[in-house]
Amino acid sequence: MTGMTDSAFTRPARFSPEEWEARVQLAAAYRIFDHLGWTELIYNHISLRVPGPDAHFLINPFGLHYSEVCASNLVKVDADGAIVGHSDWPINPAGFTFHGAIHATLPDAHCVMHVHTTPTQAVCCLKDGLSFTNFYAAQLYGKIAYHEFEGITVHRDEGARILASAQGKPVLMLRNHGPVTIGFSLPQAFSLMWLFTRACEVQLATQSMGEATPIPVAVLEKCVRDSLNFDPKFGAGQDAFSALQRIVDRVDPTYRR
Repeated sequence: MTGMTDSAFTRPARFSPEEWEARVQLAAAYRIFDHLGWTELIYNHISLRVPGPDAHFLINPFGLHYSEVCASNLVKVDADGAIVGHSDWPINPAGFTFHGAIHATLPDAHCVMHVHTTPTQAVCCLKDGLSFTNFYAAQLYGKIAYHEFEGITVHRDEGARILASAQGKPVLMLRNHGPVTIGFSLPQAFSLMWLFTRACEVQLATQSMGEATPIPVAVLEKCVRDSLNFDPKFGAGQDAFSALQRIVDRVDPTYRR
């Protein structure tokens, strides 16, 4: 399968070219998460808005590992989490509680990502949360919000509270739970998640050795202004996402089917 591209996979007639492109991109993201070790059995979620006038979104089929997700088996849902069209799989009700609320309320929330990786969840469990004391965290200064733990996110009313907690910030730390990133595109949401993950990894490594050196607020603010991860002129993560997509294409391009 090495060297195969989307030309080797035919778009099913039931999907428009625009929806199929979104499906392929989202399926690639699931495979990239698997490649990076960001999976949690069959749990966690990445959701993506379907291009067009309808408030429809794509999310992973509940029961499949990320390595099994492909463009055609992604599930299309409306803002209430009801499945649109046919799907052989359900969705995880814990997944769309806050994804749906974010997508339905924030017009620029085209992609929402949530993980339970050990370093990110560990920092979400810390009383003081993320420490802006390393290169990666510095780029997230002023972009972090927190939501208090309420248990498993299966209750619809919590979606509104999660949305309120986000306060328009692109990174929401669900305390004792894990991070959520919100992007105007899938690559930008991925870039936020990658930055947050690296920030947490470095923070935990630093704390294991001693006290971190503080960074002045003025320098933190400068780092945010200078970060290419948020600038659409520089792709806002598209180049990095494309590089990782090329890797998963070489490993197993069947996510494109």
